[in-house]
Amino acid sequence: MSGLQNFALSNDGKKFLYGAADHSWGIADAAGTPKPGEGSLSLSDMQIKIDPLAEARQIFREAWRYQRDYFYVKNVHGLDLNWAWKTYAPWVEYVRHRSDLTYILDIFSGETSIGHSFVRGGDYPDTDKVPAGLLGCNYEVVNGRYRFAKIFDGENWNPDLKAPLTQPGINVRQGDYLLAVNDVPLDASMNVFSLFDQTAGKQTRLLVNNRPDKEGAREVTVIPVANESGLRQLDWVESNRRMVDKLSGGKLAYVWVPNTGGAGYNFFNRWYFAQKDKKGAIIDERFNQGGYVADYIIEVLARTLYGYFNNPVGDKQPFKAQDAGIYGPKVMLINEMAGSGGDMLPYMFRFKNIGPLVGKRTWGGLVGIWDVPGLLDGGIITAPRGGFFNLQGEWDVENKGVAPDIEVEMDPKLVNQGHDPQLEKAVETALEMLKSQEVKLLPQPADPVRVKRPKK
Repeated sequence: MSGLQNFALSNDGKKFLYGAADHSWGIADAAGTPKPGEGSLSLSDMQIKIDPLAEARQIFREAWRYQRDYFYVKNVHGLDLNWAWKTYAPWVEYVRHRSDLTYILDIFSGETSIGHSFVRGGDYPDTDKVPAGLLGCNYEVVNGRYRFAKIFDGENWNPDLKAPLTQPGINVRQGDYLLAVNDVPLDASMNVFSLFDQTAGKQTRLLVNNRPDKEGAREVTVIPVANESGLRQLDWVESNRRMVDKLSGGKLAYVWVPNTGGAGYNFFNRWYFAQKDKKGAIIDERFNQGGYVADYIIEVLARTLYGYFNNPVGDKQPFKAQDAGIYGPKVMLINEMAGSGGDMLPYMFRFKNIGPLVGKRTWGGLVGIWDVPGLLDGGIITAPRGGFFNLQGEWDVENKGVAPDIEVEMDPKLVNQGHDPQLEKAVETALEMLKSQEVKLLPQPADPVRVKRPKK
C-alpha cells in the first residue's frame, strides 16, 4: 500500500492501523498487499468513552513505574517506592478532576527529592480565551486620565518584537494621554485593559493627546499584540547594556543568556560578537532557564589571542587572530533563578578559569530529562535519566547549585531606587580586573626586510 504517513502493527501481527496522506485512517490485513482505501474507517461519528477513575488509576500506576524504571539511579535517592505506592495510591480514589490527579502526581514525584520533578499537561477541559490586546507600554494615572508612562521600543523589523506604539507614523510619545479606544471614552475610573478585549492582532483606533482633554487630540490606528513580555524583556536587556556601557565608560560589553537552547545561542551570538571591540565583558546568565550543555559558549569565551594580521587600508587597525573574541577580563552574573543548563554554564565558566561569578547561588538542578513516555491522557511526568558527577567521581551541582565567588543580594531598597546591585558589582569587579588584565592591542611593527640581495 502506497501513500502512507504512518502505521502501527497489531500485537498479534495480523492487522495494521494506517494513516494515509489524505488524512484518512484504516485497518487492513498485514498479510499480502492491501489495496488503497482497504479497511477505511469512518471517524466522523467516532466517540471515546472514558472511565475517569480507571484512567486516573492507570496514569498513577504509569507514573509510579516511570520512577521505578527510568530514574537515573536505581535507589531513587533512597525513596522506598513500595511505601510511596501504599501512601499515595489510595488518594487516587478521590480524584474528580485532572487537577486533582496532577496534585497527587506532583506530591508523589516530589518524594524523589530531585530538581527536575515536573508534571505537565493532561486532559483538561477546553476553555475559551479572550485575546486581549496590549500596546507595549506602562500606564500612569495623571489628572484623572491614563497617561503613557513608558513606551517599549521593541524591534519593528522583527515580527516577534513589534511595538504597537512605535510603528512608523504613529508618533505617540511618553507623557501623552490615552483618551479613548475605538470611540469609547476612557478615564481613570475605568480599567484601561477592559477596552482592549478582542483587539489583539486587529486594527484599533486610539484617541491620544499631549494634554488630558480632547482639544487638539488626534486619532491613530495601531495593532495591539497579544503578548508584550518580549518587549519588556528586550527593554530590560537593553537597559542593562546601557548601564554597563555608562558605568564602564564604554569599556565593557554586556551579554544576557536567557537559556542554553536556541534563544540562548541566538542572544549570545548576536550580542557578544557585535561588541568584540570592548576590553572586557559581563556575561549575565541570571534567570537562565537551561536547555542543553552550552559548551560552545564557554569555548568562545575562553578563546585566546594568538596574534594579528596587519591591515594596510582604512583605519589600518590590525585584524586579531582569532578575530571573533573579547580578550580582556570577563565576569559572569548568576542567581537562584538560573538552573539546569543554567547551572552547568557557570560551572564550566569556573572550571575553565574564565573569570569570577557574581550574584547568588544557582538553582541546583543538573540532571537530564529524556526518553520517558507520555501518560495515557497526553500529560507527562519526568523521571530524570542522567545526573552529573565531576572529575573527582562525586555527584555534583544537583541539589547544591553553583556558588558565586562574590555574593551580592538584590537589596529591595536599592532595586526600588533603580539600581541593580549585582550588575553594578560585576562592572566594578571587571574594571578592577582590567587594571592588570587589559589586553592592549599592538600596533603594526616596522616593515620587514626579507630581500637579501647584495647592494651594488
